[in-house]
Amino acid sequence: MIFRPSRDAQGRVNVQEAAARTGHAAAATGQADAVLLDVRESWEWQAGHAPGAVHLPLSALATGAGLPPGAQGRPLVVICRTGNRSRRAADLLAARGAEAVDVTGGMEEWAAGGLPVVNAHGGNGSVA
Repeated sequence: MIFRPSRDAQGRVNVQEAAARTGHAAAATGQADAVLLDVRESWEWQAGHAPGAVHLPLSALATGAGLPPGAQGRPLVVICRTGNRSRRAADLLAARGAEAVDVTGGMEEWAAGGLPVVNAHGGNGSVA
């Protein structure tokens, strides 16, 4: 198993590993089967998110919302702006039986690392 539901250091990945696991990196391998789950609020998502990411705000997840269809039954790489909300979301998802890790540094480090960010209209996005 690539992903572990425990919340030790193995339950966290950096942006480069997140990109590889979700198919966003040039170095993506056959392990790129995970879904990037963005748990920021809608206004943050609309300003900029990773292409192909799935959106589910932590506020909705915390009140019992289920995963969107594209994320169900798949390993999850959970991201937010800096890594705080994604860690809480990964904990909630692991408690529900999902395979989830969170991304340290979040979308701020994603963008700083030169990884793609698009806005709600598919144009160049920014991290809000």
